[in-house]
Amino acid sequence: MLHWDKKNGGSHLDYSKIKILYEDNHLLVCIKPAGVLSQASDKNLPDMLTLLKAYLKEKYMKPGNVYLGLVHRLDLNVGGIMVFAKTSKAAARLSEVIRNHEFSKEYYAVVKGALPIGQEETLLDKISKNELNRVGYIDDDFGKESKLHYSVLDSQEIKGEKYSLVQIRLFSGRFHQIRVQFSSRGFPLFGDEKYGNDNSSIENEIGLYAYKVSFPHPVSKEIIEFEDTPFFGIFSRFFS
Repeated sequence: MLHWDKKNGGSHLDYSKIKILYEDNHLLVCIKPAGVLSQASDKNLPDMLTLLKAYLKEKYMKPGNVYLGLVHRLDLNVGGIMVFAKTSKAAARLSEVIRNHEFSKEYYAVVKGALPIGQEETLLDKISKNELNRVGYIDDDFGKESKLHYSVLDSQEIKGEKYSLVQIRLFSGRFHQIRVQFSSRGFPLFGDEKYGNDNSSIENEIGLYAYKVSFPHPVSKEIIEFEDTPFFGIFSRFFS
């Protein structure tokens, strides 16, 4: 667990466990561990924005506030690749890239059930968000269009239950989209109590990892790609 001390305005932070994949004058690409927020909230938990600002402030010995733009998010219990903007211009351009669907995101997920290895399918749904309970749900009348494509890579028995490893390409970024779309079909994610899988006693985690992103660089426009394989937690059962 990352050390987090909110005393004195959160001045004492340990960002040493944050894995940096890439950094230039415009971008910072890193791995968000599960259990760390994307940005600060009223919860007494570490968040990536604060940790990375502390990292930049110390690395470059910057006085005063450090700019770092959040252009996308990952859920608290989901780990994986995140991209941050180091300038406001880069943030604006990356936000435009996301709006234009040029920001590709791929995930690994471990779902309950034995799906046929090699099976591929595109899932299309309409999803709404319950603001009170903070859960997403299928809403054919008023929900927002949600699309993903998955392929089944492997299937194993874990503590007497069948689980499948799926590779997911996300085409929209709705609230808890992957978790909602799979649980609504009877395949909740490993450890996802909120959406119907009560196996958190096996491993205290959600079987979802953002392993790959690709997008045009905000300045050079060159397509850049980053990938990270999770060799830990529930994913260690499938990757070695």
